[in-house]
Amino acid sequence: MPTEERPREKMVKYGPESLSTAELLALILRTGSQENTALDLANKLLTTCEGINCLVEYSIEELQEIKGIGLAKATQLKAVAELSKKLNIARRDLTKVHSPGEVAEILIPKIGYDHQEKFIVVVLDIKNQIIGISEISKGSLNSSIVHPREVFRYAIKKSAASIILAHNHPSGDLTPSLEDIDVTKRLFKVGKLVGIEVLDHLIIGKDKYNSLKAQNLF
Repeated sequence: MPTEERPREKMVKYGPESLSTAELLALILRTGSQENTALDLANKLLTTCEGINCLVEYSIEELQEIKGIGLAKATQLKAVAELSKKLNIARRDLTKVHSPGEVAEILIPKIGYDHQEKFIVVVLDIKNQIIGISEISKGSLNSSIVHPREVFRYAIKKSAASIILAHNHPSGDLTPSLEDIDVTKRLFKVGKLVGIEVLDHLIIGKDKYNSLKAQNLF
């Protein structure tokens, strides 16, 4: 490959937006294997995984099952995936949200692809700007795991005017369970008492969400 067409030189000359997904991955991988260049390996990764989402969906062990991806490369790829999540959240901080869908867009890359259920609270100021996002618990959603004390402790600490609750369903079925509804109603009542309104509870999937408020479930 001519020097000027190599990903690094191409980025320097034309900017990062000029690179394809495979070329960006090649820069992250840095080196190839005995059989493939870094760019060949990047293309192989995208083909095997059917897209870039595997960086979020695959575990380190699963990435290592791809020929040419060892522990070092697998951890590099997972680090980039995690960094992209954090950048997405940071970019949205202090952004005014107008709908549940806008909040879901933020949370899908954060928890939508996780294999374990996580409960999140998004805190908003009086202008509906996001001022914080916190993971409250891991595991199946129930009243013993999601305690109002933990939810509202964070909200009060951030001087929140309102909050949006969210959790993911790793199964992909976004139908709210009876436990989902019960927990929401309980937190809604506590919010009324402490003066912090619970605006919605979102169930997050890989590329979609469900709103309990839109279904009048609390």
